[in-house]
Amino acid sequence: MAEKFSARKYLRPIKLPFCQGCGGTTVMNCFLRAVYELKYNDLSTFVFCSGIGCASWIPSPYFKADSIHTTHGRSIPVATGVKLVQPNLNVVVFGGDGDLAGIGLSHLIHAARRNLDITVIMVNNMIYGMTGGQVAPTTPLGTETTTTPYGSFEYPLDVIRLVVAAGASYAARWTTAHHMQLKAGMKKALKTEGFAFIESVSQCPTAFGRRVGLKTATDMLRWFKENSVPIEEAEGMAQEELAEKIVVGEFVHREFPTLTDTVNEVIREARKSAETS
Repeated sequence: MAEKFSARKYLRPIKLPFCQGCGGTTVMNCFLRAVYELKYNDLSTFVFCSGIGCASWIPSPYFKADSIHTTHGRSIPVATGVKLVQPNLNVVVFGGDGDLAGIGLSHLIHAARRNLDITVIMVNNMIYGMTGGQVAPTTPLGTETTTTPYGSFEYPLDVIRLVVAAGASYAARWTTAHHMQLKAGMKKALKTEGFAFIESVSQCPTAFGRRVGLKTATDMLRWFKENSVPIEEAEGMAQEELAEKIVVGEFVHREFPTLTDTVNEVIREARKSAETS
């Protein structure tokens, strides 16, 4: 009889840090279920990198695995080093929208451009949740935050389309209300050879929801469901119609040589050249 899934199998016995109703627990559960369904008995072949922010606490120190908690926005450069030195490991980055799309955006773009063979999971709660509710690169236009008390005056960054344009092998966006699809996307990302990006739009009742009139996790999840549009449907809609919508689905899935492949090819050619000179 097959062993039933239990998140505790992959977690250290310490209390999780998330606020009540935080979507971080859903993202954590979906990821561990994906790992379980991919037949990983443990996390011994994984290394997790994270920066600073609520989502960065998902793997470290809670997963029973090697993890590196880096400075703000610098998880991807560290993950790059790990993957190049130990290419057989599954290197996974967890971070929030502020960590990955704000302070660490240039690293995200270049990792996608290089087709670095890692998985990046961005938990997008549309605000800087841990540091006081400041406006983030993904905050919707007009949203009141601690740094925009009269409403955000900037358009939000569509991170997933930027990653696709930069060259990612795989990219998908789901919300925490789409947990089955989110888990399936994570499984695909982990099996992808190349740069894989998962954006999970996640509820934050504490720092974001109460500022937009969604006081509970249930309110936010209902809002996600009501305002999510499949990418196939969105392609036929005007930009104005999509202004307050969340486009969900699989944005790209393609294969081409990874950074590890190209680096190793250069090394082989350099050695061959040295031997014949």
